Amino acid sequence: QEQLVQSGGGSVQAGGSLRLSCAIRLHTYFRNYMAWFRQAPGKEREGIACTYSGVERTYYDDSVKGRFTASTDNAKSTMYLQMNSLKPEDTAVYYCAAGGAVRDFFRQSDYDYWGQGTQVTVSS
Repeated sequence: QEQLVQSGGGSVQAGGSLRLSCAIRLHTYFRNYMAWFRQAPGKEREGIACTYSGVERTYYDDSVKGRFTASTDNAKSTMYLQMNSLKPEDTAVYYCAAGGAVRDFFRQSDYDYWGQGTQVTVSS
């Protein structure tokens, strides 16, 4: 069954770090674009990182640039989101996503598969 399965997350104090994992069980085509989104309480889901395999480059939203790092271990078919210097405003449910043909890196509707989501809570 094609799917994305997330793990990691939890609670941490401001300034701390967490790492999210996302096991990728997809056909190669749908791995062209691998992204991370998050949804804070009362807010819309927003894209924060997207890796395009065609150029092997990751694009970040300004809100996480310099603090978060997205990576992929192809041997393990797993993608990661390393989150450092966490802030209370990073509190959200985080989702991994995958798509074969994405026009807008941070547009939800462009993605074909989604992880189940994992809660990240940052306390001040």
